[in-house]
Amino acid sequence: MLPIYIIGFVAALALALALTPLVKKFAVRVGAVDVPNARKVHTRIMPRLGGLGIFLAFILTTLVLLPFVPEGVLTSRDINFISAFLIGGTLIVVIGALDDRFDLNAKLKFLVQIGIASMVVFGFDIRVDFVDIPFQNAYSSLESWISIPLTIFWIVGVTNAINLIDGLDGLAAGVSGIAIGTIFVMSMLMGNVPVALLCLVLLGSIIGFLFFNFHPAKIFMGDTGSLFLGFCLAMLSLLGYKQIAVVSFITPLIIIGVPLSDTFFAIVRRKLQKKPIFSPDKGHLHHCLRELGFSHRQTVLIIYSIAAFFGVLAVIQTSAAMNEANWVTFVVICIMMFFLQIGAEVIGLVSKTKRPIINTLLRLRVKPDQSRSKL
Repeated sequence: MLPIYIIGFVAALALALALTPLVKKFAVRVGAVDVPNARKVHTRIMPRLGGLGIFLAFILTTLVLLPFVPEGVLTSRDINFISAFLIGGTLIVVIGALDDRFDLNAKLKFLVQIGIASMVVFGFDIRVDFVDIPFQNAYSSLESWISIPLTIFWIVGVTNAINLIDGLDGLAAGVSGIAIGTIFVMSMLMGNVPVALLCLVLLGSIIGFLFFNFHPAKIFMGDTGSLFLGFCLAMLSLLGYKQIAVVSFITPLIIIGVPLSDTFFAIVRRKLQKKPIFSPDKGHLHHCLRELGFSHRQTVLIIYSIAAFFGVLAVIQTSAAMNEANWVTFVVICIMMFFLQIGAEVIGLVSKTKRPIINTLLRLRVKPDQSRSKL
């Protein structure tokens, strides 16, 4: 299988390098361009549709490689999953491309995403049907009335989470690539060949696109790319729910910790400010880092580092779960939540003034000094 992995990665990367310039010309010709405004960082008209280059490189490489996978490696369940993955991904790309060209209504896009997620669930029977119970060597089966809406919510939620962080050159592609790389490592640890192959092909496509998308970008991925990568992450991270006694329910959340946490803090921030949840603002992670004085590239690299940190936590948690060291899950969750809260307060993700944890730590630090001064 190793030659197929290498060929898949290299072929996808080469295709993305070759196709992205063609997609750029096509985007300009059809008018799929991004015009600067008050919320956006770029100052000139930029072609969108870049995600089409990622998608084409991925799907062409995958369709060519699949017949060469050794017989017996792919089970009927694997083929069913890959079919749902490719068909659902294609539909997501279509709606994303239409949005890049015609700026579709947000509610319409949301309803279409729900329809695609429902197609995956009902048409291919892909669902979260059980979860691993932390700290116990057991799992819990989920009834259909729970598993079906949970799976649809997961697919739609993760798909849009990637879309929300797509605010700087190379940001969404890089963060998605790190998450895909994390899932690849996990799939290798678990011996899941189909998922490992899909991850490497997708990773090659993303890296090839990044040559044109990293600052200063020559093309944006647009909703075509962000929705497609979000859908891919949603589907591939379901792996965490499908390995019973190996990975607990928390693992998929850790893998995509950056987009999910940014989305969560955005919801909290808008609620506190009494704004609609879906209203756009400039309070996302990348906006806050830019306000602190970091350059465009520095901001992107900092967020890459945060995404890599989450990836390492996910791999550690997975390895520990495989060895039934369930206490590690608790430690990982505590570390993740602490750093999330501290980071959010430092950069002002929720509020520029409300910093409960930091203020508490400062008070604890000041009290001993005050007591000594009285003596």
